[in-house]
Amino acid sequence: MYEKFASVYDYFVNWSERLSYEIPFILEQLSQLGKDPYQIKVLDAACGTGQHAIALAQAGYQVAGADLFPQMVQLADLNASAADQKIRFKAAGFGSIAAVFPDEQFQAVLCLGNSLPHVKSSNELLTTLVDFAKLLAPGGLLLIQQRNFDHIMRAKERHMPPQSHQKGDEEWLFFRFYDFEPSGLIQFNILTLHRKKDQNWQVELNSTTLMPILSEDLMRALIHADFGDIQCFGNLKGDAFDPITSPDLIVLAKRI
Repeated sequence: MYEKFASVYDYFVNWSERLSYEIPFILEQLSQLGKDPYQIKVLDAACGTGQHAIALAQAGYQVAGADLFPQMVQLADLNASAADQKIRFKAAGFGSIAAVFPDEQFQAVLCLGNSLPHVKSSNELLTTLVDFAKLLAPGGLLLIQQRNFDHIMRAKERHMPPQSHQKGDEEWLFFRFYDFEPSGLIQFNILTLHRKKDQNWQVELNSTTLMPILSEDLMRALIHADFGDIQCFGNLKGDAFDPITSPDLIVLAKRI
């Protein structure tokens, strides 16, 4: 899906609003790794178009990023160049990121934006977490942000708020919704409407498969991947995680 969606991905997200909400919590966690950000190396796994990585580089951190889709990596390079930031972005998917950063260790690995549930099985989840552990120095921080699938699967919550973007005489509308499969997986759909002034709407549907990772399953997999000191939050404000009411599941874990 994302190779087709890459060209409008930055229209799909209000980055100014999102980063102003998310980055303070992330910076607070990174600050506990050391006082000098220039000495701290951070990897953004599933970095998309690089917006989080750029914000962290602007804060002084040594940042690298990886994404499965070369189209996203190309856009991340362009965005970093436009922001006058030198960031290494590489094309690599979950379970294969350590291989493209050989003999390199980071003080933090971030996996944001509900990226982790793009694994398709419990085995893929464990392989991904083990790969994250390989990337981290001992005591390094793993920060995961995903939706609260404990709630979503219980309530069968399908729809997310629509999003829109305007640029000149063009307009985009984005509608996100889930289809719950008999297998227990989720089909994640993005319906995009696009038009130029006085023209008809053009409609495109892109879909991909998600594995709804429940909080207990994620905790168990982290322990098996040799992570400890695990903390859970319900959002990036740092509120306590409630499996029934929290919108998100935020996990902090340290590599043992």
